[in-house]
Amino acid sequence: MRLAASSAINRQAYNQAELLGLAKLTGSIIPSGFEFYWQPPAPSHDAAKAKQLLAQAGYPNGFDAGEFFCDMTFTGPEAVVNDLRAVGIRARLRPLERAAFLKGFAEKKFKNLMYANSAVFGNAATRIEAFVASGGMYVYGSYPDIDGLFREQTAEMDRKSREAALHRIQQLMHEKAMFAPLWEPAILVGVGPRVEEAGLGLIRGYPYSAPYEDLKLKGK
Repeated sequence: MRLAASSAINRQAYNQAELLGLAKLTGSIIPSGFEFYWQPPAPSHDAAKAKQLLAQAGYPNGFDAGEFFCDMTFTGPEAVVNDLRAVGIRARLRPLERAAFLKGFAEKKFKNLMYANSAVFGNAATRIEAFVASGGMYVYGSYPDIDGLFREQTAEMDRKSREAALHRIQQLMHEKAMFAPLWEPAILVGVGPRVEEAGLGLIRGYPYSAPYEDLKLKGK
């Protein structure tokens, strides 16, 4: 069913409508610039496959998926809900103010479906710890094989062995369709004529102008 939901989402249409096609579509919750990143197969939109998978799971007419929680500052979840409904996964969008959303996310109060945007930086292990391995701040459920590999890589001193363990975790995340990744975002910004260096791109993978201390203005 998770694979059906992922196949239902038209990521490219969503990208074009929301960010003029500038975001990088991805099949992973690990940003491609992170250390120990594993390249998954590219996600694809296939509504017919989604319906077939639902039928195989015993839901030929779809099902009521309940509420779809999201941070109300993002407009994109509505498009995702529409794609899910088109294949029979009927969800109701439930936007929340950011503070309430993050609190509920961390306290694991949201069930069924949720749209999340992460600012957890570091490397692949950092992101896996927060969202995938048991005990993580935003982890709603994991698997024994993944947890075992995560503990193994934590104590591993050999870089290649650690990388292999983290790659295997990411492969399992993909095979189990634990998430339906959408994109690595692109932020539309404007830079005024007085700005010498805005700070865009100074922090790899961070889409905003930062840190503010490094912003430079042109002399008069």
